[in-house]
Amino acid sequence: MKDYKLVNKIENVKEYIGDSKIIAFDFETAPDDEYRNNTDAALDSNRAHIVGCSFSIKEDTGIYIPVAHKEGTNINYIDFLNFLIEFLTNNSIIKIAHNLAFESSFAYALGIVIKEKTYDTMAAAQLTMKGDYGFRNLADSGLKKLAKELLNEDVTTFDQVTQGKFFDELHPRENMYAVAYGAADSDYALKLYHLFNHWFDKWLPKHRWIVENIESQISVYLGMMKHNGIPLDIELMRKRQEETDDEMAQLKKDISFIIGDVDIGANASTLAFKRYLYNDLKLPVLKTTEKDSAAADDMTLVLLKEYCEKERPDLVKLFTLIQEYRKLGKIKSTYISGYLRYLNKKTNRIHPNILSLSTETSRMSCSMPNCQNMPRKGNDPIGVRNFIKAPDGFSILSLDFSQIELRVLAFYSQDKNMVNTYNNDGDIHAMTTAVIYNTTYEEAKNKDDPNYKEHRSIAKNTNFGMAYSIFPKGLQKTLKFKAGINKTVEECENILSNLKAGYPQMVSWQNNEKRKAHKYCYSETWFGYRRYLKGINSNEWGIKSFAERCALNTPIQGTASQILKLACVRILQNMPDYIKPILQIHDELVFIVPNDKVKKSVKFIKQMMEVKPFDEFNVPLIAEAEYGPTFGTMKEMEE
Repeated sequence: MKDYKLVNKIENVKEYIGDSKIIAFDFETAPDDEYRNNTDAALDSNRAHIVGCSFSIKEDTGIYIPVAHKEGTNINYIDFLNFLIEFLTNNSIIKIAHNLAFESSFAYALGIVIKEKTYDTMAAAQLTMKGDYGFRNLADSGLKKLAKELLNEDVTTFDQVTQGKFFDELHPRENMYAVAYGAADSDYALKLYHLFNHWFDKWLPKHRWIVENIESQISVYLGMMKHNGIPLDIELMRKRQEETDDEMAQLKKDISFIIGDVDIGANASTLAFKRYLYNDLKLPVLKTTEKDSAAADDMTLVLLKEYCEKERPDLVKLFTLIQEYRKLGKIKSTYISGYLRYLNKKTNRIHPNILSLSTETSRMSCSMPNCQNMPRKGNDPIGVRNFIKAPDGFSILSLDFSQIELRVLAFYSQDKNMVNTYNNDGDIHAMTTAVIYNTTYEEAKNKDDPNYKEHRSIAKNTNFGMAYSIFPKGLQKTLKFKAGINKTVEECENILSNLKAGYPQMVSWQNNEKRKAHKYCYSETWFGYRRYLKGINSNEWGIKSFAERCALNTPIQGTASQILKLACVRILQNMPDYIKPILQIHDELVFIVPNDKVKKSVKFIKQMMEVKPFDEFNVPLIAEAEYGPTFGTMKEMEE
């Protein structure tokens, strides 16, 4: 029997809460009046508000507090706000919510940063297993789905309760379904808290530690980033859109002059264009798709251009034009039209979804739109990063962990050459150059050497490839398409052989990790985040090889990711209110800060990022800072 009650007086709220130290809570929201023609606005903390709040301190009980319903008696708003601030910032209370990032964004809109202790049952769900070899994904982790599957609850949906209305249009005194719905969300979260912790304690205690000490606070941080959003220079974007349209139109004319009326579409990937390449021009099929048909992706076009340079020089210009047309088309559709599609007209910002546990290594990802894949300055004819522009009086501030994955590899392997290089503030790419080409470290750093640029580029790409046990063919492809350097498979094999000889302890660690993975069928980060490797003992070389690379990828990339997340937690716990986090890109954190607080902000964030992540870690962490009026015009912060 459920005991859910409607409470609209603060003394009754306090009476129910009492001295409880484990409390689940949930917000019900509705759009502000000017956005009520858009149902999605109810989920946007910039265009919506809290209309009700529920708490649960004991299973099968809960209270629902009307805060801003249009009918019925609401609680005194000032009393409620003061109580909410006290509750959300109380370090002695475990504050439980399902999808804590959502609650965080709405609390942050009121000026409240949710403090430890916190527990996000959605994050916990994603760290529990759904099958023998797989953890729950985001789609398996909705509150109502979990309540039905794991708690055997008879779940009422939002649509059943609201029947097309917004939640603030329901009369809470007359519509007890609204009260039950609101209170049930907190009750379910409390039940899941106990259920998941029981599972963690029995099967994966380290995952409970990750939920409580990393992921739940990261959810708070994500909610703050979501609310802040990324400021855009709309005028510049419109201008670039027009310029790109003109450039693409001219390129299309130039291409048509060569190929006639063949339809190339918006991205030169039409079936008609493929037929022209392979049927009309009789070009060889150098790469196929997964469905075993002739490919025409970026890599294929590079290969075809190289073929034509030798065999069909009359077609080289065509491929040069196609590559430029395609590059501009992708940038336009992804970073101009794509970003503008998600523009929040109230804030003139985009507010992407940044997810913490949607990748196999626990690295954060970004969608709607993806702001983690912006082209670097040297490979961006449009200037995408300049679209991100700070408001007047403010700067974009970025702090990036320098080579964190290689530093984690150095720690894991305890390879003397690698560890000593980092501990002596050395240049790991120069060290690798020396190892590969059998030169001295000083010779490898000599920028006057005619081979310096190529050797360093090879060393750089090899360094990042070696962490995951790259093969000669893989290195050849990486050098070709990332660095523009052509090497034979034999040359790449020699490079890797020299590297392995120069970093023997790294090779030993890799071999040991693979052996462990074959034995246990999973790999882990230093903090105990587990990834199962279903195909590690497969008889098929491709499946087995991929699983072995994952066995190395997880402890390195996963541990690096969790080191960054712990830095975010420290930043969150101590962050002054003038620092506004807006974005995370792999090993980089991006903020908006006042111009007169840049140096102070850098000092604070560096201190939080460069903390030794755990006692055993014996390689220094370095966070490099850049700042500027736009994300594309940043300059390094001088020490």
